[in-house]
Amino acid sequence: MIDKIFIDTDIIVTANDKNDYQKQMKAIEIIKKLMKNGNGVISTQVLQEYAFLATQKLNQPNNAILRQLKMLEAFEVVNQTSMQVQRAVEIMQLYQIKFGNAVIISNAEQANCLEILSQNIKTGPFYSGIKISNPLVS
Repeated sequence: MIDKIFIDTDIIVTANDKNDYQKQMKAIEIIKKLMKNGNGVISTQVLQEYAFLATQKLNQPNNAILRQLKMLEAFEVVNQTSMQVQRAVEIMQLYQIKFGNAVIISNAEQANCLEILSQNIKTGPFYSGIKISNPLVS
């Protein structure tokens, strides 16, 4: 069994953000590696957040966003359920973290991921037994 790794939205946004070339290249390399290894996981929440930020922050044209969304379907995609939203509330209360981060952890937990790659969730501690790493930190 392969070790599954959850990719937070911020890694995908960074891969599409031309404002920091070195971080962008690093994010692209991470995504390529996870695709090649077949162990990357995202969620419908990540897809929605990426599409929103691609239009609002990155000013990407719709056809580019659609291409990216199609490419991201190569990952295992966790479909959000009401039970996962409830679990996110429990995680939020347990760890005293933001709801959006708790949803990411809930989705990673659902997919049996061992690690979450994120710039936004505090790295170091384990949440629900899942390691949080920021692969873009220098």
